[in-house]
Amino acid sequence: MPLRSQLFLLQLAIVLVIVAVAGSTAVAMQRLQIREQYQDRMIGVAQSVAQLPSVIEAFGEADPSATIQPIADLIRQSTGVTYVVVTDADGIRYSHPNPELIGERVSTDPSVPLSGEIFVGTQTGTLGESWRVKVPVYDDGTTTGDIIGTASVGVLESELDADLYEDLPRLLAWLIVAALVGSAGAIWISRLVWRRIYRLEPEQIASLLETRDAMIHGISEGMVAVDAHHRIALLNDEAKRLLDLDDDATGRPAADVMEPALARLLTDPADTDETVLSGERVLLARTSDALVDGVRVGRVMILRDRTELYQLLTDLDGERDATQALRAQAHEFANRMHTISGLLELGRTEQAVDFIQRSGHGGSLVSGSIAPGIRDPDAASLLMTKSTIAAEKGVTLSIDETSLLESDGTTDVVTILGILIDNALEAVADAASGRVSVHLETNDDGVRITVSDDGPGVPPADVAGIFSSGYSTKDGGRTGTRGFGLALVDRIARRRSGHVVVDDAELGGAEFTVWLAPSLADVPRPTLQVP
Repeated sequence: MPLRSQLFLLQLAIVLVIVAVAGSTAVAMQRLQIREQYQDRMIGVAQSVAQLPSVIEAFGEADPSATIQPIADLIRQSTGVTYVVVTDADGIRYSHPNPELIGERVSTDPSVPLSGEIFVGTQTGTLGESWRVKVPVYDDGTTTGDIIGTASVGVLESELDADLYEDLPRLLAWLIVAALVGSAGAIWISRLVWRRIYRLEPEQIASLLETRDAMIHGISEGMVAVDAHHRIALLNDEAKRLLDLDDDATGRPAADVMEPALARLLTDPADTDETVLSGERVLLARTSDALVDGVRVGRVMILRDRTELYQLLTDLDGERDATQALRAQAHEFANRMHTISGLLELGRTEQAVDFIQRSGHGGSLVSGSIAPGIRDPDAASLLMTKSTIAAEKGVTLSIDETSLLESDGTTDVVTILGILIDNALEAVADAASGRVSVHLETNDDGVRITVSDDGPGVPPADVAGIFSSGYSTKDGGRTGTRGFGLALVDRIARRRSGHVVVDDAELGGAEFTVWLAPSLADVPRPTLQVP
């Protein structure tokens, strides 16, 4: 079958289905609207009858129906409802369109209005199936009195259907016109599409697409293309992996499925090269315009994974920290040995022994300030190294002695600790004698990490943005090289079903508290640490 015929038949089927669905929806909405109109009318009539002084007073008479029946008939005829029935608290009728049924008990349950509630629904009574409303009748006409009976107002379902059928011919005429217009549009669109695709048949188009897909999905970089309306037009396999996207992301707005930083690059008209954070991956994104016949039709982004490079840089920073710690250790040992040597040369043996005893562990990296409850060797090693580096910078890094940390088999805690402690040390770098405090806690609910300092704190204007990718309080906010640490902390916490809170610390600066749920075996365990 030619492509034009296929397109026409498919579009015709769609038009007919849409018309049928639209017609059914319109009928359902019209039916609902009719019911709502009758419901409002019936509630108003029922409450009016229940509050009429003459009706309420008639309940105390010897023959209440003699007064209530004429009133009910008059209201029924004037309002167009099928019936108005008034009963006492035992369900005995005082009015009914059929006078022979007055004095008998009602055929439906009156317990809902007798409990003080309004009943609205469809029930089958002596007149047939009807849409009805039942309200309580109070002895004083207000809800503060005692309930002495009920007032029921209803309309037969057959009358509701008759009202609906009155509007159906006009609706069907509009649906037929819509179907004809849709069919004509289907013919025109099928011919238009056939010309726009250069009169190619599906087999030829499929061959071209297969060749293009083989080329695009075979490259090692991630590729994302958006159209002029910033909707995703193309995602190759590497881009799906780097951005953790599914196939259904194609065709959706980039801002709905991608990180804000990446979506911003795709909407920015300038060509850029920028490092961004996607999930817990560090990516280098290069964007440029997509041109067809010299006309801008969208944007193209090429993504390269820089996570391994950042890992190498982090490892290098760790080695530098260890080197600085060893250098500080060597200085401390040298100074203490000079002191001991001098005391011995002066013959002050007792003072030398006392100095050695006061020196304790000397310059050992295994600092006595590390809490004994920290049983995670990676975290303990990190804290010892950071303590030595902090001491060399003139900063006091204290670990709460009550801290308790068990190893959970991931590097999440080490990553978070490294980022928060480095940020704290940077925050107190300009202080004459800075202080940084660390508290770790492990229980059945997971792990809590608290790092506080006596620095300047986090400005209120920055609290809302410090966990955003690329946002930094240094250098005036957003930069291309900073602002990934706290964003990574926040993402690790959310992946572990936890969260991060920043508050004012007792030391006077900022206090960051991170909650992590217990680690699961199937949770991805990244090794990335971004200082």
